[in-house]
Amino acid sequence: MDQLSEALLSDTELQEIETLAIELANLAGAEIVTKLGSEIAVRYKNSPKGEVSFKDPVSDVDERVESLIRTRLAEHFPAHDVIGEEMTTRGLAHDVLWAVDPIDGTANFVNGFPLFAASIGVLHRGRPVVGAIWCSLTHRLRPGVYHARVGSGLFLDGETATPRDRPSVRRGLAGLPDYAMSDWPWQIRKTGSAAIECAFVAAGLLQVARFDTPNIWDVAGGAALMKASGGDIRTRTAEGWSETRLETALGNRASQRRDSASVPVTNRGNAAPPQNRCNQGGVHTLPLGN
Repeated sequence: MDQLSEALLSDTELQEIETLAIELANLAGAEIVTKLGSEIAVRYKNSPKGEVSFKDPVSDVDERVESLIRTRLAEHFPAHDVIGEEMTTRGLAHDVLWAVDPIDGTANFVNGFPLFAASIGVLHRGRPVVGAIWCSLTHRLRPGVYHARVGSGLFLDGETATPRDRPSVRRGLAGLPDYAMSDWPWQIRKTGSAAIECAFVAAGLLQVARFDTPNIWDVAGGAALMKASGGDIRTRTAEGWSETRLETALGNRASQRRDSASVPVTNRGNAAPPQNRCNQGGVHTLPLGN
């Protein structure tokens, strides 16, 4: 554990928070699996301009899962604040903030496309310290929860999930938001879930994932996993890609959307994104020491 994490939260506190985060992620996953294939009520959020849009669906399962998570949090950590995709913060202004995405990849979920996640991220004074992401698919070819706390490694359902090197593979995979970036030195994949892409980068299945203007609940859990697995995070500025503290990239802890000029990207590999091929911000993660 680094000096900063020791100054903020004890390892005992972090373990307690991680234990509950894992429990909540499993709770969300169980609810999602139960409802998958049944009749699901779906509504669509308006665009930022208030116009009717069919790009951002919300299911009754999203709302139920987030409600269950908030109830459990209130029982265990009543003073902690929480922000989620479907509900606003409790406004408690506590140093510990839980960022919850009950179903990340809702469009996949409501269409029966089996690639989605439930993400629990915990920030202390804006710094990601715990992450637990239930994924409908993992490197074990089954659902499971990737989890980590600051100072620990990456785990899948309690077992170490150390990313493996694949020296014979000459071109890795990248989760990028736009196929127009296909001249990047990776093969492009679009999963429809920022949380899954963060978890897959942490587990070494993707080398990079880049996101345009994500919400805090989209990436907080994945950022904790990424740091625990030995990656770093970079943002794109006018000067190019640079390392940054994630709390700086995420912005104000109470904000529900970060400024569009600072776009997080996670990346694992031996080379930073090409400086001349991206004009938006991002967070870029690399194994430590590279």
